[in-house]
Amino acid sequence: MKTVDHRSFPLARLVGPRRSIVVVLLGLIVSGLVMAFAPEPTSGNEAGSNLPDSAEASRAAALLDQLPEADESPAIVVYSRDGGLSPQDLQALGERAQTLGSELDLQASPPVPSEDGAAAIVAIPVKSGLSNDENAELVDRIREVAKQDLPDGVTAEVTGAPAVQADLGAVFDGADVRLLAVTAAVVAVLLIVTYRSPWLWLVPLTVIGIGDRVAAKVLEGASGLFGFEIDGSITGITSVLVFGAGTNYALLLIARYREELRRHESRHEAMRTAVGGAAPAILSSSGTVILALLSLLIADSPFVSGIGLAGAIGLVIAVAFALLILPSAMALPGRWLFWPFVPRNGDDDPSERGWWYRVGRTVTSRPWPVAIASIAVLGAMAAGALTLSTGLGQSEQFLDTPESIQAQETLQDAFPAGISAPTTVATTPDKVEDVTAAANEVEGVESARPAGASDDVAEVQVVLSVAPESEQALSTIEDLRSAVKDADPDALVGGPDAQALDEAQTAADDRLKVIPVVLVIVLLMLLILLRSVVAAVVLCATTVLSYLSALGVGWLLFDHVLGWSAMDVSTPLLAFIFLVALGVDYNIFLTARAREEMALTHDATESIVKALAVTGGVITSAGVLLAAVFTVLGVLPLVLLAQLGVVVGFGVLLDTVLVRGVATPALVALCGRRFWWPSQLSR
Repeated sequence: MKTVDHRSFPLARLVGPRRSIVVVLLGLIVSGLVMAFAPEPTSGNEAGSNLPDSAEASRAAALLDQLPEADESPAIVVYSRDGGLSPQDLQALGERAQTLGSELDLQASPPVPSEDGAAAIVAIPVKSGLSNDENAELVDRIREVAKQDLPDGVTAEVTGAPAVQADLGAVFDGADVRLLAVTAAVVAVLLIVTYRSPWLWLVPLTVIGIGDRVAAKVLEGASGLFGFEIDGSITGITSVLVFGAGTNYALLLIARYREELRRHESRHEAMRTAVGGAAPAILSSSGTVILALLSLLIADSPFVSGIGLAGAIGLVIAVAFALLILPSAMALPGRWLFWPFVPRNGDDDPSERGWWYRVGRTVTSRPWPVAIASIAVLGAMAAGALTLSTGLGQSEQFLDTPESIQAQETLQDAFPAGISAPTTVATTPDKVEDVTAAANEVEGVESARPAGASDDVAEVQVVLSVAPESEQALSTIEDLRSAVKDADPDALVGGPDAQALDEAQTAADDRLKVIPVVLVIVLLMLLILLRSVVAAVVLCATTVLSYLSALGVGWLLFDHVLGWSAMDVSTPLLAFIFLVALGVDYNIFLTARAREEMALTHDATESIVKALAVTGGVITSAGVLLAAVFTVLGVLPLVLLAQLGVVVGFGVLLDTVLVRGVATPALVALCGRRFWWPSQLSR
């Protein structure tokens, strides 16, 4: 079988003594123009929403927006004292409420004490539709005034939808800079350890860093042009994807370049060969990830589909920088970049005496016990996912408890649990009494009362007696929906608890739609690259098993160690996308190289041992780096991002070490030539 001249690959032709200078300069000019002239982004309160417009809670909110006072949402000041509030305290709080109204030019209610006298609340209507900055400024002002001149021992906390929105926005204050700084530091350290060079790491880090900033600006521009909202969680995940995947591709390219420098005198010839050899695997793996991310656009959850589009944009730019600009940037300085371990033409290839060569020999010499043991280990870890629970309450979404959540806890101890975020029912004026009566009959409902009406729409406010967004609350919402529909078939139930129920159902529906599509994409990409049905099925199956193992171990950690009651509804699907699409990368890098070796040796076992020996070090470095970069998501104090970082980070390490380093070589040795069926390599 003829070997391929990798230098003829189209992208390889961009590398040359003069062409490299032109490519680098053009890259810098285009990057500067994008960062200077990208349109402003569209940001908003719904950027992180898991609730589609078609959900019942969304339709209820849309109907109730027609009411005269629908443009207001209350901020609730919770006053409390250990041992209870005295009559003198309540008198002072009444004066404070009047001051709040006059100083803020808002309508503040008189203080309403709880039955046990432990706390009192003051409601302050705040206009909906304020920008994040305007809302945060107003909430800060409410907190400042509410806490002034209080009796000794009385504390004030502010909650309600405006306060929660402000606290959520504060999570991302300075987050971009913090995330970028920590990510860049982690990547720099790992690149220094990988290459043991005082300066080589600067080139890939600089190229990918510029790519990350360009991706951020392109994402903002796309958001402004097409009107989809983004927030800190979406931009943070996108930045991690660009850094992680971009650096992975850079590691693979540089490893191949170093290998070719031992075979070529000219560094430009070496880089052209390296690009031609590495680019097909990089394009296949990145294409798999991009298509998998784009498949998220069929999801109903706006947050999930937003991450899909943003991540795909980021990955396209990361690949462009890794395959267009990085080769020229690496070729310009010459071999001295690798100092003190400079590869010379004619040097021996150290791979055949390295650690991964010995691992490959050991694994393939006993393929049956190794394959059975590795699959058994993965299966045991995956068993933890059988008890997985999803659906975090609002108070559980922050790693650090902000004031609005602390106030809700104070409120729940003194008032009916649902008073801070009542459930709402949208009905018609002629049926409002029947709907109110039906709601009051539902177990778990503390009270239901008419709350406003127009000519066509009436609202019934329902306060639940159970903890917000708990299993009991979601069950009560289901019962409430059944009860009010008996009174009015067109009635719609909304509010935070109804939104949580609809989000859980939306997430379950999205998993059923998206996961099969992603599996088909992965299989097709593997078939196109490897031209083998057996290889595609085996690699896809091991990657899915690795995902389930990471999910199982992650859930055991969250449930039994960290004490989190559930995973966020988005975590399983997003982890699946990142782990299956990114995890299969390492098997692609390994088996694509094995296919090259198979064409030369015609021996399936020898080819996989050689491929593991050559790629083992760089893939391990890439996996450790990607896992570390995803773990960096923990610098943003949201439980969703922390969970995603842990599950994806651990799953990537599993893929890197156990699946790619042990299970895959053992399975290839078991299958022999049949691993490449029905391609010519199998005959």
